[in-house]
This record gives sequence, structure tokens and C-alpha cells, in this order.
Amino acid sequence: MTHPTGYSRTQIGLHWAVAALVAGQYIFKDSISGAWEAIRAGQDFAFDPLILAHVAGGALILAFVLWRLVLRLKRGVPLQPENEPAPLKTLSHFAHWAFYAVLALMSVSGSLAWFGDVTAAAQVHNVLKVVLLALVALHVLAVPFHKIVLKNNVLARMIRPAH
Repeated sequence: MTHPTGYSRTQIGLHWAVAALVAGQYIFKDSISGAWEAIRAGQDFAFDPLILAHVAGGALILAFVLWRLVLRLKRGVPLQPENEPAPLKTLSHFAHWAFYAVLALMSVSGSLAWFGDVTAAAQVHNVLKVVLLALVALHVLAVPFHKIVLKNNVLARMIRPAH
């Protein structure tokens, strides 16, 4: 696999688009949660555009994750910083692949729950919410760790595209 010096403009754009969509999914989840509870109780629920936004957001996240995977496999990714300890490199590698898996599984489980009325899928979706939050926290905390402790600037790779 090739290792470019940085991420492409498309890879960076997809990263931040997924981040924004995931944040929106958490912030505006009350409408779809309320509708799901009403459905489970055999009640009607009023149309709310945030329900549609949640469903569309999940579909976009899945599409963008798949696009990112294709780019990762075709273009490659930059090497991890040389001064990063081996165990952290392993953790980072695992965490990045876990992001792809969890985001894809959340989209699929959410779709199965909403469109297929599969209660087990809704339960998986709820468990994966917690896993995703943990991954996001780890990912965000890695930025100051790299900057302050390891004294490298990995965040710059996700802001400025490689030429």
C-alpha cells in the first residue's frame, strides 16, 4: 500500500462531513427516538422533518464511510508519526478501522430498525451509540496528546491537504 505525505482534499472533506453528520445525529436524535417509542407503544406520531434528517444523515454517513474506505484502499494514508510508541500505533490503527465498522453498522442497524421494524437492530444501534461516543472521545483526546506529549501535529494532516 502506498503512503502519501498527507490526506487528499476529498479525504479531509469526507472526514469533516462525517464528523458534522455524526454530531447532528446525536444532537437531533430526540425526534426519531420519540417516534420509535410511539411506534413500539402502538401509537401514532406526528411528522417531524428531523426524523427524515436522521434517516438521511445515516444514509449519507454510510455513503461517505464507504467512499472513504475506497479512497483509503486506492490512495493510502500517511504513515503514523515516527515518534509514536508502537502500542499507540496499534491502538490508532484499530480505532480507525473500528470507526469505519461502527459507523457502517450504525447506519445498517438504524435502517433495519426503522424500515424493517427489527427490535434487535434498534438494540444494537443503541449499544453502538455508546461505542461510537467512546471512539470519538479517544479520537478527540488524541489531538492534544499528539500536540503536547508527542510534540507532533497530526491534526494538520486533517486540515491541510497534501499536494
